[in-house]
Amino acid sequence: MHVTRLELRHLRRFEELRLDPAPGLNLITGDNGAGKTSVLEALHLMAYGRSFRGRVRDGLVRSGDPALEVFVEWHENPTGRGEGARTRRAGLRHSGQDWTGRLDGESVAQLGDLCAALAVVTFEPGSHALIMGGGESRRRFLDWGLFHVEQGFMPVWRRYARALKQRNALLKGRAPESQLDAWDRELAEAGEPLARYRERYLDELQPRFAGLLDELAPALGPSRLEYMPGWRREELPLADALLLARSRDLLAGYTSVGPHRADWRIEFGALPGREALSRGQAKLTALAALLSQAEHHDAVHGEWPVVALDDLASELDRNHQGRVLARLSASRAQTFITGTERPPGMVPGLPTTTFHVEQGRLIGL
Repeated sequence: MHVTRLELRHLRRFEELRLDPAPGLNLITGDNGAGKTSVLEALHLMAYGRSFRGRVRDGLVRSGDPALEVFVEWHENPTGRGEGARTRRAGLRHSGQDWTGRLDGESVAQLGDLCAALAVVTFEPGSHALIMGGGESRRRFLDWGLFHVEQGFMPVWRRYARALKQRNALLKGRAPESQLDAWDRELAEAGEPLARYRERYLDELQPRFAGLLDELAPALGPSRLEYMPGWRREELPLADALLLARSRDLLAGYTSVGPHRADWRIEFGALPGREALSRGQAKLTALAALLSQAEHHDAVHGEWPVVALDDLASELDRNHQGRVLARLSASRAQTFITGTERPPGMVPGLPTTTFHVEQGRLIGL
């Protein structure tokens, strides 16, 4: 996957910006606060529907403007594998409240359909939350990967989300239990396959993740990923779990069991758990998870997703920078890196296209 053009308007401090990146390594430099991270935010926004620094309405739209706009053009299967190379285009206009989108010349009704088209894996200063934060980010990690590699996942995910919304509304309204029966059944029929998709996907990531973590952080010892479905699945089916939890759910006003409460964890051979990780180890663990996801995408589709590394030099030491960049270079992944200067860990002679952000403008060097 290779982005050939990125345009953004009214995003943070930029009135307008256009980037025509190279297929390989793209370095975006600039002073602190110049806006280089905003370029990666635009890519991330198109791939996830939100910035990695928060929601669109939380300062992403430039002050005084009604909405931001992002346009991305990219090539899929640029090596000619799979179904052959083709050019795709996507545009998004977002006010922070409302959005409109187009994909390959057609209007898009679901933001998820737009996001599923362009695959971007992002490593940024907050990525350690994938390991140290709450379960929502880890569920989102699984679901994003499944959107891109499992065609049947999105309908199941949407069915479950709709059923959960309806059941929670009934619980809040203290509806008669007879009305809950149908939604319990719907939730279970969607939730069981949803859990199976997630567990299988995590199992498929396991060997790649273990190898990457051993390379990046060997002191952590052998690692294993473990899926937690959100209910005592080994003891009873979801339909029974919902029925048993119904009285509690009616008192609380929300559904307390199911895949929306799912999570996953990592068992480390040399540590008792994630609580014992240093911040640096948590970052390396998160990076291993993200790169394993990118490698799995390549195994399924025959191409890497776009890789965005924000402020790499401040997140990784020189040794780890060199390992990561050498691996990405060997993979032929299109990579975007931001920094105040060329990262010291970059391999000498590694072909790099450099851009510089200054006073709201992007300059090719």
